[in-house]
Amino acid sequence: MDKTKNILSRRNLYPFYLFAVLLISAAIFYSCEESNIFSDKDDVELGKEIDKEIKADPNFPMLVGHADVKDYVSGIGSYILNNSPRITKKNIYPYNFQVVNDTIVNAFCTPGGFVYVYTGLMKFIDNEATLAGVVAHEIAHAEKRHVTQRITAAYTVNAVLGLILGGNPSMLSQIAANLFVGLAFLKNSREDESEADYYSIQYLRTTKYYPGSITFFFDKIREEQKRKGETPGGLDRLLATHPLPQDRITDANNWLKEISPKPDPTKGLFTDEYQQMKQKLP
Repeated sequence: MDKTKNILSRRNLYPFYLFAVLLISAAIFYSCEESNIFSDKDDVELGKEIDKEIKADPNFPMLVGHADVKDYVSGIGSYILNNSPRITKKNIYPYNFQVVNDTIVNAFCTPGGFVYVYTGLMKFIDNEATLAGVVAHEIAHAEKRHVTQRITAAYTVNAVLGLILGGNPSMLSQIAANLFVGLAFLKNSREDESEADYYSIQYLRTTKYYPGSITFFFDKIREEQKRKGETPGGLDRLLATHPLPQDRITDANNWLKEISPKPDPTKGLFTDEYQQMKQKLP
């Protein structure tokens, strides 16, 4: 009798064993470097669709008029693309740099190279090199395909759940249903942020800008937090989508130390030009 109970008990656990095996398999699949069920073409098409959604969403008030400001941001992005040989998808992705007219201090990138910079961020920073560092960071998110890697991980796990529960919803319907829920597609992991920081530094090494300019942005955030004793409201969205733990700052500084000859943090900033541009912001 006890033996029969044990056999039945083990049989009842089989679905859970299967679930565990499939879930672990999904995790292993995603942990492999650059695991992604999307192609570069898919990234571009998804980026175009998200761009349409963004422009139709009042939560993303795109800058109207002010062609000089928009050209300024696009010019920085284009300059980085044209002078950074480590950016390998510049002839694959239709890189596009746009300005969101909002006090939020943030910038983000969607698949296929669609980069959005907030006027709140432009007012927050002090020189052109810092903006270039942020733009290069967002380019790295596109180049390393962080968004579609996250979607791949989510889809893989959901597919496993679908098999266990007897359903198998389509990938596209999942993406469409979850695209803007909690702005999930904007939320980067600490690992993604660290990788984007690394490539921001590498991309700028062959430009006129100080390669470590992303660290000026980190310093400004920390200064604001210390000055106000908390995270200012305008930075909430930024830190929710771009976590800034201390090890991220430490890593960036260590990468800068490895560059030879050592870059001069007082050169390649273009502060005067930037201050003139800031006066044109709405």
